[in-house]
Amino acid sequence: MSFAEPPQPTTRMFARVLGPFFAVVSVVAAARTTEMSSLLSDFAANTSWSWSAGPFVLVGGLIIIALHSNWHGPAAVVVSISGWLIALRGLLLVAFPTAFMSMARWVIESGDIWRATCIVFAAIGLYLTYVGWMPTTHRPAAMVDVVSGSEIPS
Repeated sequence: MSFAEPPQPTTRMFARVLGPFFAVVSVVAAARTTEMSSLLSDFAANTSWSWSAGPFVLVGGLIIIALHSNWHGPAAVVVSISGWLIALRGLLLVAFPTAFMSMARWVIESGDIWRATCIVFAAIGLYLTYVGWMPTTHRPAAMVDVVSGSEIPS
């Protein structure tokens, strides 16, 4: 697949959801940097929070992994890696909440790493939003199978 070809329909669907999510959450998290330490402390203070949130985060990542087995093109790679990272985050929240909270606290309190992470994820979010919502060029010579995303010869 060349970079000029539009992404497959599944990649576009996930990009439409992940893109705005990453962009909005990252910008808001960066804007509320001063509150993040107290939010994390409140979250870590009650172990039921990681047990409640972790499975939902894990299943969200597993859904992306299961429904998006496409690694062709930059947008598809970003969506697939996002699925694996989201699943890993959910696993860490469920299985190793103390270690996860410790890592999160270190990143948030480092300041520069936190801001850089927010900027990177906001940029990824904007990129995925563009990929998901950009108009596709209509190619009458080839039809695309909606389920598999592969071209059907005409």
